[in-house]
Amino acid sequence: MLTLLAKLFHALNSDSSIRQIALAIALGFIVGLSPLFTLHNIVIIFFVLLIRVHLGSFILAVGFFSGLSYLLSPVIVQVGESLLTQPALADFFTALYQLSIFKLAHWHHTYTLGAFVLGVVLSAPIYFISKFMIEKYRVHIMTFFEKFRIVKALKASKFYSLYSSFSGDSSLTKGGL
Repeated sequence: MLTLLAKLFHALNSDSSIRQIALAIALGFIVGLSPLFTLHNIVIIFFVLLIRVHLGSFILAVGFFSGLSYLLSPVIVQVGESLLTQPALADFFTALYQLSIFKLAHWHHTYTLGAFVLGVVLSAPIYFISKFMIEKYRVHIMTFFEKFRIVKALKASKFYSLYSSFSGDSSLTKGGL
């Protein structure tokens, strides 16, 4: 867990794309809210492995939002129950349940459906909020810490240059912590 946090801070301080980190957090939100082995989570995990997102941020977001889902479970169940009991949607969900692939999706469970719908609806705001927060972090907090003499001394040390050459990351020498 500490390595994941270190990798997240490394990504926040490096020249990694803000969009990649924010997308990883938004997709981690969807996966973290619902039970792990559902059809939509498997599709999202496969999608994450295909596209370029920061995997450390994704795994950390899944862990964080899985913990948060326990606090949000009454809301998640209420959303799922309201969707499943709507008379207008009853025929739709009955038709979906007749297909084998949607039986695997477990959308007939109130928690799974509520978590999926809430995750998809709130993933766009989570993306933009995390993108905004990462931008503010890089502008204000990272530059604040780079002004300290100890950070400048560490960056000027031979140990730091050896570390950056062995890590193979050129962003460490460009101003990332």
